[in-house]
Amino acid sequence: MAAMSTFQVPVTVSNPHERARSFEERFWVDTGAYYTFIPEDRLQQIGITPIRSRKLVLADGRVEECQLGEAVLFIPQLNEALTCQIAFAPVGSLYLLGATALENFAVQADPTAQQLKPLATIIIGGFLATRL
Repeated sequence: MAAMSTFQVPVTVSNPHERARSFEERFWVDTGAYYTFIPEDRLQQIGITPIRSRKLVLADGRVEECQLGEAVLFIPQLNEALTCQIAFAPVGSLYLLGATALENFAVQADPTAQQLKPLATIIIGGFLATRL
């Protein structure tokens, strides 16, 4: 199991249907978490509702049915906003920026520099298409 990185980044979370409904919070960068976890009360405050549920294995090994939804995440360090899948965490939980969001933004966690760094992306399909 991958370990949680030890730094935080500011993230603005917005309702994808009403972008004016938003909040900003400092998220722990957690490369060991698949989804981004946001306390359900904060999501409800900006009108984000669950789309589906899925059984997830939590850090302590418990398996729980978790509600999933979508939110627009804006990371000022990257100056980019993207719609990402998020998990509704229990009230009072830590804010965790998970692996799927990091992949969406094409960044990796650099705990030494305590920042997100761009990944070198390779588009194989584009290369093959240009050779035909």
